[in-house]
Amino acid sequence: MPTVTDWLVTHEPAVRLTAAAAVAGVFAVAEQLYPRRARSQPRAPRWRANAGILLVDTLALRFLMPVLAVGMAVEAQRRGWGLFNAAGWPAWVEFLLTLLLLDLVIYGQHWMFHKVPVLWRLHRMHHSDLDFDVSTGLRFHPIEILLSMGLKIAAVAVLGAPAAAVVVFEVLLNGITLFNHANLGMPAGVDKWLRLVVVTPDMHRVHHSVHRYETDSNYGFSFPYWDRLLRTYRAQPVDGHERMVIGVASLRDPHRQRLLDLLWQPFARHQTAAARDES
Repeated sequence: MPTVTDWLVTHEPAVRLTAAAAVAGVFAVAEQLYPRRARSQPRAPRWRANAGILLVDTLALRFLMPVLAVGMAVEAQRRGWGLFNAAGWPAWVEFLLTLLLLDLVIYGQHWMFHKVPVLWRLHRMHHSDLDFDVSTGLRFHPIEILLSMGLKIAAVAVLGAPAAAVVVFEVLLNGITLFNHANLGMPAGVDKWLRLVVVTPDMHRVHHSVHRYETDSNYGFSFPYWDRLLRTYRAQPVDGHERMVIGVASLRDPHRQRLLDLLWQPFARHQTAAARDES
């Protein structure tokens, strides 16, 4: 009889899609009802471009990656690869360690994409959004998505991470990424306590500041622990959340925010020069 783990692994794409769509819908409505900041750009063209990027990303993963993170977890278990398969620790320990260690891998990847100039050219497309809302959480260059998935696959193989934990990690990563990019106003007291366990919109918004010293902080996607432990945490933007400028200083052109412009952005000659200046 199939177990819950078997069901999660078999239906992983549908589980991820359903969860992400539900979270995106909830926070799209919530940020309309309780916005943190006034919009500086029309919503419709931004959302079309960001949704278009998501579609390209999905197709790139589907057709260019022979196996994804969950598939690697299944293969690692079958072949006995990785730390957990050798150690034989209790299932709950392996589950929790998978969530924490994969989140640390994503933190390290994010830091690297800021510090290595050629990778920053890819990642700054995410930062070049002129507003900050739930759709910004969909906006990652397809080459960055492919590199990120490759890193996760390698980490899963090294850990021998259980497949169910990888599915849960992917669902959490997608959902929390949408949440912490939402233009959602919350009481200061709620944000203060919530950011002790998860990256909140106010915490992550600092990372999208036009000031590079703020952009190079708050790298965490799901959990806030790594920023605090590794001293990359910044509590608030210097200009305040309502007045801070979102984006990349050299890329604040609203006429270069269409889908094809964004996909070409890392390779455009004038923008490549700007990337060298910013690094």
